[in-house]
Amino acid sequence: MNARVPPVIELSPDDLTPKGEIYCPHPKAGMQRWDTHPRVFLHMTEEGVMCPYCGTRYRMKPGQSRPR
Repeated sequence: MNARVPPVIELSPDDLTPKGEIYCPHPKAGMQRWDTHPRVFLHMTEEGVMCPYCGTRYRMKPGQSRPR
């Protein structure tokens, strides 16, 4: 059996909501909303964040930080 390794998606500040959140499933992760889990909003931290449903990890691109 092949275990699926969740992707790591690198984001820019423009990808975040005004509250500093990211939503999953996200278009940059290559997921379609209709065939995955419900949309959840995740608060981005300096270390990044992991979706509790699918395990996709989101982090800021190197050299970029989340808005404060």
